[in-house]
Amino acid sequence: MKAYDDAAYRFYKALQLKCLPLNAWDIYGLYFDTLCGNYEDIVSLQRLSEVNGWSHSASFREALLTKGQIIIVTDTALKIVHASHNIILMNGYRPDEVLGKNPKMFQGAETSKKTTGEIRKAIREELPFEAVIRNYRKDGTAYNCLLKGEPIFDTKGKLVNFIAYEKEVA
Repeated sequence: MKAYDDAAYRFYKALQLKCLPLNAWDIYGLYFDTLCGNYEDIVSLQRLSEVNGWSHSASFREALLTKGQIIIVTDTALKIVHASHNIILMNGYRPDEVLGKNPKMFQGAETSKKTTGEIRKAIREELPFEAVIRNYRKDGTAYNCLLKGEPIFDTKGKLVNFIAYEKEVA
């Protein structure tokens, strides 16, 4: 199925369609848009990893296609340099609305100071972390977010990015 999805993405991307060619396929349109968005994210993330010389390749494909996670990449100053297209489904923000901002923008009154302190410590020490954090959508409603983050180093061992895999949880 992966080979089919790859081929379908390349074919339809080359046509630059914004909708499916047949009205009878309306029920599949959402999947098609999601598939195209996922593959655009994968290509963009692979390009980012090449430009920054990441020492290992992260599992973008699995995170987006299998697990349905949101991927956020920051620079070393914690400014967002990439947000996957599916972020809008979790918190209402479009990727272009969060670029250049700090992920703190998703926090609010009920966000645990203890949890954010543990995350800050892991970031400062350049260590992976995992936590459930109370975040806020664009409309102000709260949700719980499973956040798995890790530092990304280049081939020379220099810290170049942080990557976070996120998913809403109950």
